[in-house]
Amino acid sequence: MSIKNPYEVYQKNSVMTASPQELTLMLYSGCLKFIKLAKKAMVEKNFEVKNTNIIKAQAIIQELRVTLNQEIEISKNMAQLYDYMYNRLVDANMKNDLETLQEVEGYVVEMRDTWKQVMGLVKK
Repeated sequence: MSIKNPYEVYQKNSVMTASPQELTLMLYSGCLKFIKLAKKAMVEKNFEVKNTNIIKAQAIIQELRVTLNQEIEISKNMAQLYDYMYNRLVDANMKNDLETLQEVEGYVVEMRDTWKQVMGLVKK
């Protein structure tokens, strides 16, 4: 019988019990985590780790994009922004461009912070 890592159990339970709004916030936070790890790896010239983390960030951006409610007008604008961010991540990965990675990081930070504000307003 294997012993499960308590942190992994906690993480899995957090995701399974989270609201859709909390899941979106988790996705933004996860994307930022992977971008930061990719930036560090890029500076250290660890291209395998950089590539792995940028691909993870791309997957999160794709998940955010495909889960948009297309019946809401703002979703079209969000989809374009997610497409742009995804393509910039591809560029950053191919060209080892730290500046482009930082650009996407800035967008994700802004979106995460805005999402937190919206969640706070909805709770009131």
